[in-house]
Amino acid sequence: MAAMVLAATRLLRGSGSWGRSRPRFGDPAYRRFSSGGAYPNIPLSSPLPGVPKPVFATVDGQEKFETKVTTLDNGLRVASQNKFGQFCTVGILINSGSRYEAKYLSGIAHFLEKLAFSSTERFDSKDEILLTLEKHGGICDCQTSRDTTMYAVSADSKGLDTVVGLLAGVVLHPRLTDEEIEMARMAVQFELEDLNMRPDPEPLLTEMVHEAAYRENTVGLHRFCPAENVRKMDRDVLHAYLRNYYTPDRMVLAGVGVEHAQLVECARKYLLGTCPAWGTGAAVHVDRSVAQYTGGIVKLERDMSNVSLGPTPFPELTHIMIGLESCSFLEGDFIPFAVLNMMMGGGGSFSAGGPGKGMFTRLYLNVLNRHHWMYNATSYHHSYEDTGLLCIHASADPRQVREMVEIVTREFVLMAGTVDVVELERAKTQLTSMLMMNLEARPVIFEDVGRQVLATRSRKLPHELCALIRDVKPEDIKRVASKMLRGKPAVAALGDLSELPAYEHVQAALASRDGRLPRVYRLFR
Repeated sequence: MAAMVLAATRLLRGSGSWGRSRPRFGDPAYRRFSSGGAYPNIPLSSPLPGVPKPVFATVDGQEKFETKVTTLDNGLRVASQNKFGQFCTVGILINSGSRYEAKYLSGIAHFLEKLAFSSTERFDSKDEILLTLEKHGGICDCQTSRDTTMYAVSADSKGLDTVVGLLAGVVLHPRLTDEEIEMARMAVQFELEDLNMRPDPEPLLTEMVHEAAYRENTVGLHRFCPAENVRKMDRDVLHAYLRNYYTPDRMVLAGVGVEHAQLVECARKYLLGTCPAWGTGAAVHVDRSVAQYTGGIVKLERDMSNVSLGPTPFPELTHIMIGLESCSFLEGDFIPFAVLNMMMGGGGSFSAGGPGKGMFTRLYLNVLNRHHWMYNATSYHHSYEDTGLLCIHASADPRQVREMVEIVTREFVLMAGTVDVVELERAKTQLTSMLMMNLEARPVIFEDVGRQVLATRSRKLPHELCALIRDVKPEDIKRVASKMLRGKPAVAALGDLSELPAYEHVQAALASRDGRLPRVYRLFR
């Protein structure tokens, strides 16, 4: 302290040059505050003595980025991807979801999502699980889709053994107490109410268009639990489903940021030879149905005038989603369809953004920029192991529904027309950019590794996917679009549907050369 006061006094008192009042490096009082005093003769280009040698990532070969896959004796696959960093993301992906619920109560997968990371044989409560993860800086999550259930944890890599043991308990040894099931009922009920009240109808429309496209089969089954089934869920119903679909041969333990040998060792320790909570009975009712595209229409008349109340309420809109069958992600045409979806792009009328955010996509240039009364025009591509669905979602005032539908059908027909080379190159560049930027995030890499290994037992690396994207030609886009237009449409409509064209007219418009709806003449309006 005396040295610091002395230094301050010298600086304040010095009326001459800085050189005269500046402290000397040799002063003991300053030696501990200056690295120059401790290491006066070491240049910046040389490492400091006593400091650990850094380990840098290298790019001297693609083999170091290869996803390693090992299959255990019970059929469970272990996949890992090396990535530098202190943290890892590890999880279990299961070939399970709403598409497999044909012989069960609809909504089981939705319930299992809400019951994830509850008490197990080893942990008495969800709080105990979260406290265990906090010791390793970890967070957890569970997501279900139509064909996959995913339990994931991000934590410090040093806690890998704890994390895999916890995941094994959550997946194979859940207690499913009456109290937990009741809490899940409340969570599901709240989500169903929220689904019907939210201003953004996209999740509900997606459900409806899948129901129309695959009538009462596979991916057309409800992803959300129907309200009438909420009270019917109990432990016996859940165990009956888990016994058939939570089997090792339908699982992948995936990890990013971990050593493969260590992950395999943990898998053998916790996931090999263990008896799940529902017993070891053989799976007998596994649904192996292939998706059957049917096409059709699902309508839901609803007053949308009071959906968004407030100082600036959202206007009353009618929402339409029209879809056509594309292809599965295992087919060669999957990449051209992904490029086509990027070419269509679109979004909300108020969120055009800048270059790279869809401003030059067809649905912005041809629809939102020309028709100011349309509030939304967005393209979506849903792809599964045995089928796919390319959709356009559009929103407008109920009085202009017919004109909006005709604009959408015309855009579908134009997909099979001339493809501008500059437009195609822009879409390919944007798709490549989006792919690579998303794969910067460790959880995204984890999901990509897990889903690909679950579906194909291997993984295409990013540079392979980028090469496939670069190879897409204008004739590929025309070919896949022409093939798609030969199918029946799937139509979902929500809101005031008094001006909605008949399904047969939508089908006729998609089969025509210009995408126009058949003219309708009315004596009275």
